[in-house]
Amino acid sequence: MKGLTAAEIRTLPATIDLVTAGRIVGVGRTKAYQLARSGQFPCRVLRVGHSYRVGTADLLTVLGLACDTHGQPCSGGQPTSREEAE
Repeated sequence: MKGLTAAEIRTLPATIDLVTAGRIVGVGRTKAYQLARSGQFPCRVLRVGHSYRVGTADLLTVLGLACDTHGQPCSGGQPTSREEAE
């Protein structure tokens, strides 16, 4: 299964299913569920009834893709020109 780009991840809804979140972090369905059940998924997993949901904002933070305080996407771990100047 193909992964998602940073731009695609940023367009996801507020929460996503565990399989999609697993795909984004590079694990398959079975491993994603194992990690969620054991509390070891790389970000917070919400249990909603019988399903698992992952907050997209938490996922973006774990991946280093969270937005800055002005709502602008970060550079994904690469220093911006302003950061390089400091």
